[in-house]
Amino acid sequence: MIESAANTVSASMGEVPQPGAVIAIDGPAGSGKSTAARQVAIALGLRYLDTGAMYRALTWWLQEQRVDLVDTQAVLARIGEPRIEVGTDPRQPGITVDGRDVAGPIRTRHVSNSVSTVAAIPQVRAELIAMQRDIIAAAAATGAGIVAEGRDIGTVVAPGAAVKVFLTASDEVRARRRSAELGDDPAATVAAVQREQTRRDQRDAAQLVAAPDAVEIDTSALSLDEVVSMVVATVRARMAVPRG
Repeated sequence: MIESAANTVSASMGEVPQPGAVIAIDGPAGSGKSTAARQVAIALGLRYLDTGAMYRALTWWLQEQRVDLVDTQAVLARIGEPRIEVGTDPRQPGITVDGRDVAGPIRTRHVSNSVSTVAAIPQVRAELIAMQRDIIAAAAATGAGIVAEGRDIGTVVAPGAAVKVFLTASDEVRARRRSAELGDDPAATVAAVQREQTRRDQRDAAQLVAAPDAVEIDTSALSLDEVVSMVVATVRARMAVPRG
């Protein structure tokens, strides 16, 4: 159902901390993990995996097919149909469903407010986690290494990751960031987004747990550059990489 695009990230993009290194970055929506994870991957010359995009792509496709997302059996009857491909080049990760670029459509509020329902189905999680592990294992085996981000990378998908980071931010800051991303949606006020965010946090609570050995970073008052610098510094310190 899901495949990794055969993207190769040039070693010139940065210093690879260790051949086949796996870096896990988790956190709730609006914590800045997606953008930060991509920039960290670029800085360190690693591949990049957005696991949340997989759940979003499947949710988007099910919505397009008018499948009742609260009907678990209806969802399970269709999840093997779409061909979802996710890229691993942090500069142009990309995600397609049956050849269609869905990088934009999967970020809408319509998808965001429903993805947790699909992601909570054990069989869906089992299938996507298996795919994610395959992508991570392939990157590690080739020596390319990868930064994988999501909600449960450090606890479930890749508990053996060399470095684990958990990003957080205040509820208000997260809502402001998400509202800004949805600037073309007049209904996406900070208040509305925060209400939706709270509901999603409650649904995702079982998956959204920091690994015991994760480094937690509160991004509320930090710029993107500051977050990236802190994560890169954490990776280098944890893996004893000398600064260039």
